[in-house]
Amino acid sequence: MLNDRNKNGADSTHITPPSGSPAGFLCGEPTPPTPAAAPAAVSRLPPVDVAAVRAELAALPVKGRAPMTGYARAAFGQAWSDDTDDRWGHNGCDTRDDILRRDLVEVELDPRTHGCVVLAGTLLDPYGGVVIAFVRGVGTSLAVQVDHVVALGDAWQKGAQGWSAPRRQAFANDPLELLAVSGPLNLAKGDGDAATWLPPNKAYRCAYVARQVAVKRAYGLWVTAAERDAIARVLDGC
Repeated sequence: MLNDRNKNGADSTHITPPSGSPAGFLCGEPTPPTPAAAPAAVSRLPPVDVAAVRAELAALPVKGRAPMTGYARAAFGQAWSDDTDDRWGHNGCDTRDDILRRDLVEVELDPRTHGCVVLAGTLLDPYGGVVIAFVRGVGTSLAVQVDHVVALGDAWQKGAQGWSAPRRQAFANDPLELLAVSGPLNLAKGDGDAATWLPPNKAYRCAYVARQVAVKRAYGLWVTAAERDAIARVLDGC
């Protein structure tokens, strides 16, 4: 079982990676920051320690949803900031490219950017269960987007509005909280939680809710009763 700990000392997630997989794929554990290295292909989803996820879910506070008053993306700091204290912070690359290098395969990097900028690659999309070609450029980059697994608007309504600005920026750039996915499916998710949106790819739902629970546990966010029940129903089928 992968039982990594994040910068706050909390268990990152209870997902065991398949043999031979890069540590970061679908599990929240990023590959060390070597920008020129592309991740190896992964063909299997990691199994989920259901009992451990249930225990973490039971430990989350259950409250109502706070209003969105005051929410703006800017409340979580500069988008894709490299100015963070996670293991990829201050590596000279923005967070979005860090995640693309971690989650894509067959990666082509821009040699003029010291191995930071991803020009092209292939996404094994966890949300849709399909293969998506990524090509950087106007009209093409949006085919692959980096999702906040716990949507920023959802986090705002469930505890983040009371955080300091540096903590919100750290949250928005934490590799555990980020995942390269289908652009249209990311837009369809919006600020939804597990009660209102789940990946169409049912094979990924167990890993998805496990990762949401891990993020909320690590940062002290709460869940609504409907969200808790939706996660529990997914876990029942894992």
